[in-house]
Amino acid sequence: MLQKGDKAPVFSGTDQNGNAITLDSFKGKKVVLYFYPKDNTPGCTKEACNLRDNYQDLIDKGFAIVGVSPDSEKSHQNFAARFDLPFPLLADPKLEIIKAYGAWGEKNMYGKKYEGLLRTTFIINEEGEIDEVIKKVKTDDHTNQIFKLYN
Repeated sequence: MLQKGDKAPVFSGTDQNGNAITLDSFKGKKVVLYFYPKDNTPGCTKEACNLRDNYQDLIDKGFAIVGVSPDSEKSHQNFAARFDLPFPLLADPKLEIIKAYGAWGEKNMYGKKYEGLLRTTFIINEEGEIDEVIKKVKTDDHTNQIFKLYN
């Protein structure tokens, strides 16, 4: 997994509205690039809604928000519409962005090991370097986790 100070891998993908999104789309801003397992699941919904509810505060502090999951563009479209999400959600069914950031790996649930998405947030600075990595995401208080890193 990438660490603080690493150069952020350049990415490109398609969001829920069919728009091409790249890391370069956010020049001059800090990017909150958050990886989440699945649309419309309890933890992922809490995380997305927490970022939505604090979206203007994040924008005011110079952050752009981008979510990434293995779900399809159509799934993202439904998720974003259902919860009125104002930021892009990138569809990454081939796991290209997810693996480039090291957000795919071994998970353990009820003693069963399997490969899956590791809920992780990367904050990328204006120079395209990773400023912070949040591995233990508090889905219902994620914005405060981000703000505490910058106070």
